[in-house]
Amino acid sequence: MTPADLELPDDVDALKAMIMAMAAKAARADVLEDEVADLKARNADADEQIAKLKLILKAFNRYRYGRRSERQGTSIEADLDEQGAFVFEEIDTGIAAIEALVSKGRNPVAAKRAPRPRKGFPPHLERVHEVIEPDELPEHAGKQKVLIGEDTSERLDVIPPKFRVIVTHRPKYAFKNEDGVIQASAPAHIVESGIPTEALLAYIAVSKYGDGLPLYRQEAIFLRDHVEVDRGIMARWMGKLGFELEILADYTFSQIKRGERIFADETTLPTLVPGSGSAKTAYLWAYARDDRPFGGSGPPMVAYRFEDSRSGDCVARHLEGYRGILQIDGYTAYNRVARPERGNDGALLAECWAHGRRRFYELHANDSSKVATATIEKMGALWSIEEKVRGQSPDVRVAARGGLRCSRCRSLQTLAGHAAPHLWKIKARRSNSLCP
Repeated sequence: MTPADLELPDDVDALKAMIMAMAAKAARADVLEDEVADLKARNADADEQIAKLKLILKAFNRYRYGRRSERQGTSIEADLDEQGAFVFEEIDTGIAAIEALVSKGRNPVAAKRAPRPRKGFPPHLERVHEVIEPDELPEHAGKQKVLIGEDTSERLDVIPPKFRVIVTHRPKYAFKNEDGVIQASAPAHIVESGIPTEALLAYIAVSKYGDGLPLYRQEAIFLRDHVEVDRGIMARWMGKLGFELEILADYTFSQIKRGERIFADETTLPTLVPGSGSAKTAYLWAYARDDRPFGGSGPPMVAYRFEDSRSGDCVARHLEGYRGILQIDGYTAYNRVARPERGNDGALLAECWAHGRRRFYELHANDSSKVATATIEKMGALWSIEEKVRGQSPDVRVAARGGLRCSRCRSLQTLAGHAAPHLWKIKARRSNSLCP
């Protein structure tokens, strides 16, 4: 628009008012430009901070959740405590908050994140379908709608656990002109004459032993619903529940020991010392049976044994009489049940490839051994094969590996085993045998 196109008023006051309005508009435009520039700078700074935090998280997750062999010899310790994990969770939360702040006020289309592929939710979860119909506008009156398609999205929802009271009524009946009273027997419960149902006992047990939620925290959670259950009472409930489940635990372990192979491991378990207020180091021994990777149809099972010690006496007592294959991490305590120690009455030890790979990875990461690097590459090729044949029958797995067998014991050797003879030397020093 040119000055000639403007219709300027003849009145001086009106002309002054117009000029003042134009000056105010120009001033507001300058302010808006400054604000936009400031926002752009803040957004750039926020994006830079987000990028740095993401790099930190990426490194942290590699050390925390990556393979242990890749965490050996690093400046960050492999086992970070819960407080450290909490800090990084807060960093992740902070990133999301910054992203939300930066995207606020942007064009919704421009701020929309690019779609990412999702795994989908498990099929057993209940699906609640909601249909959102478009608004009926006046201009739609008298028109017939034809469905030509729809957009569908899934979001994960939860119904928080809630307490309820089961009121059991057992009516008493008498017959007219007859003696005696009839009434249904009271149902049997794990805690006789107690207040918890079996569902509540299971919920407390899973929260404590499966989710690591101490009883005192559960007590506080219950209080939010004005349900007062003392932690001491819950502890006695857990003792009673453990007694009742002992027969099931023993049966599970007996079925595990009937399998052709057992996976064994042990881990530390901080345990309170009664009356001292301090904790000691105890051990939880785990014995698992899972034939699914080998094409078996048996259900996976795991049994735990709590011990104050990590000595070989524990595993000797647990696996007394077992003669199958025992998959281990190389801990010498398992030699107490090995066949070289007990003749044919012992277990056949099968040590872990992943643990053997650690030493090679250390040399590879330090770039100090070409042989180690070549070994790691060959192991990667082996595990690519294993990924494809997992769950297949033994014959299929042997064929996929090339059918290479040890000339000494005729057992299957893998591609990485022949390409990296140094691995067998390491295993020989640990198990007194060149065979895997």
